[in-house]
Amino acid sequence: MTGVHKVLGLMGLSGDEVTAVSHGTTVATNQLLEGKLDRIGFITTEGYESVLEIARQSVPDGYGNSYFWVKPPRIVPADLVRTVRGRLDPTGTEVRPFDEDDAVAAARFFRDAGIRTVGICFLHSYADDAHERRMLDVLRREHPGCVVSLSSEVLREYREYERSVTTLVDAAVKPRVGTYVSGIRRRLDDLAPGVPFYVMKSNGGVLSAEEVAHQPITTMLSGPAAGALGAALVAGTAGFDRVLTCDGGGTSTDVTVVVDGEPTLTTEGSVGDFPSKIPMIDVVTVGAGGGSIAWLSPEGTLKVGPRSAGADPGPMCYPHGGEEPTVTDAHVVLGRIPPHLLGGEIPLSVDAARAGLERLGATLDLSLERTATGILEISAWNQANALRQVTVARGLDVRDFTLTTFGGSGSLLACRLMDVLGLPRTLVPPNPGNLSAFGLLTVDVRNDHVQTAISRHADLDLDRVRARYADLEAAARAALDGEGFPPDRQRVQRTADLRYVGQAFEVRVPVPDGVLDAAAADDVARAFHAAHRQLYGYDFADDPRQAVEWVNLRVSGIGPIRRPDLVELAPTDGSPDRSVTGTRRVFFDAVHPSPSSGGDWLDTPIHRRTDLAAGDVVRGPAVIEEFGSTVPVHPGFAATVDRFGNLLLTKETTR
Repeated sequence: MTGVHKVLGLMGLSGDEVTAVSHGTTVATNQLLEGKLDRIGFITTEGYESVLEIARQSVPDGYGNSYFWVKPPRIVPADLVRTVRGRLDPTGTEVRPFDEDDAVAAARFFRDAGIRTVGICFLHSYADDAHERRMLDVLRREHPGCVVSLSSEVLREYREYERSVTTLVDAAVKPRVGTYVSGIRRRLDDLAPGVPFYVMKSNGGVLSAEEVAHQPITTMLSGPAAGALGAALVAGTAGFDRVLTCDGGGTSTDVTVVVDGEPTLTTEGSVGDFPSKIPMIDVVTVGAGGGSIAWLSPEGTLKVGPRSAGADPGPMCYPHGGEEPTVTDAHVVLGRIPPHLLGGEIPLSVDAARAGLERLGATLDLSLERTATGILEISAWNQANALRQVTVARGLDVRDFTLTTFGGSGSLLACRLMDVLGLPRTLVPPNPGNLSAFGLLTVDVRNDHVQTAISRHADLDLDRVRARYADLEAAARAALDGEGFPPDRQRVQRTADLRYVGQAFEVRVPVPDGVLDAAAADDVARAFHAAHRQLYGYDFADDPRQAVEWVNLRVSGIGPIRRPDLVELAPTDGSPDRSVTGTRRVFFDAVHPSPSSGGDWLDTPIHRRTDLAAGDVVRGPAVIEEFGSTVPVHPGFAATVDRFGNLLLTKETTR
């Protein structure tokens, strides 16, 4: 809101001039990453109270790790799980009636225990939500004011564990996200009554704040999704269609992969320890941001993150900073960022940061420089490992991609990441701290709907499938009607999840528009064979013994918007020296970094980025500063300004 008022003040405008506000938020992401979840309750079908313990048998990093790996804590402890008798079969037919007495007992238990947030997930409620609706009615009667999430509203899809956890994550973040969004809504109404207020969703679309308050889990990767879309557009315009995005903020760094201009989508995502089976841009989030705290493990090992100093109190160098050193403190002590933020609006105390790092270094018997560079090295490797997860772990060669860094802290370690990963170049867009906000201007309104309908392709009941798609499309269009899009501006996309019988995971393929007849269904099956071959290197298209199975039907309702144009810079004659504002002592790593190689303090030119022109080349060592971000150019690197004002970092020599 401070930013909205400031922009209007600078432009001499009133709130009446605001046509819409779009917002990307990391409220849910940070809450999950830091594990700051309130106590919530879980109501499920009798006999399934251990679904959270049983979970899945998959072990991170393969089964060789199974001896050492410990399952993460349950999102709901066992003593806050209650069951209700009643049962549906996979078609939604009632096998055992809903037990009202059990439901009342569960509601009263949570009321008496002071649990004000509850998730409900009954077996097979994706096929029929009648039992969940009855449980909701009981809770509203017996425990008014309780915040409730229903699995049939959050994820109408089979697989009980994933549906249960996704529902509970939605419940866990609902109070905080709802309070946050409604607070902004009230303050916007004071400024511009009734102005449309949209919130970014994880799936690459936006939704009105009123709807987001009812489905907050869709904002779980809200900020990272907007940044990925903005980076895809900027990098694609600059001529790069294979891109790794690296969005560095205060608490976390978010990375994703863009191929052919489109960020990869997944329904197998997670944040921290919590899997969430909702459509989302395939983002890997690590607790490695500017505010990530450096600390010592019980074994005496230096760690960085995931705990964060946040914005209040913030890093030690902040005016009212915290008491533990952070990544930002390491940068400011080494001179890689100026002793202020936002063009001087927020002064930073180098002395306070130095004192904190010296205390930490004394416990490790390390000098100030070694302590600070050690913190940054750990942070860089945390980010590099996240980038490997979205490339190498998915069969992609990380060296084929252009890294695009943005966010307030995203570009500070760009040169080191290029060394670690062997990347050919890094693109830093103009105003990188605002790229996620720019991404919001490129985003369509989007809502996703899913229905599990398992059937072998050979036995597909086309009338039933058409009816299910019609229901999903009607729900999508109704949502777009509510968002203010007339019918002639609405677009609907159909997809389906298919697999070979016996497989545990599906492949999503497009379903053509128009009447879904036998020929169109066969086209979908052929698309599945082709997609399976592309993903896994083989298919069974010519093997009649291997049947294809339809699993989930999906519909996305899209309300398109007009995207902004990127402005080209006019080339100018002369040297980039025109942009030099002075020099500062900066500590850079040695040319060949190693634990014992150390580094050097160098008198380093400071460049004002807004004074650079297309074609300028800034050779390291140098620091390029702008209002919201800083780019340290290490020795042996060069930054070239392209015609759109992007900085292209490359290595100048074999290092």
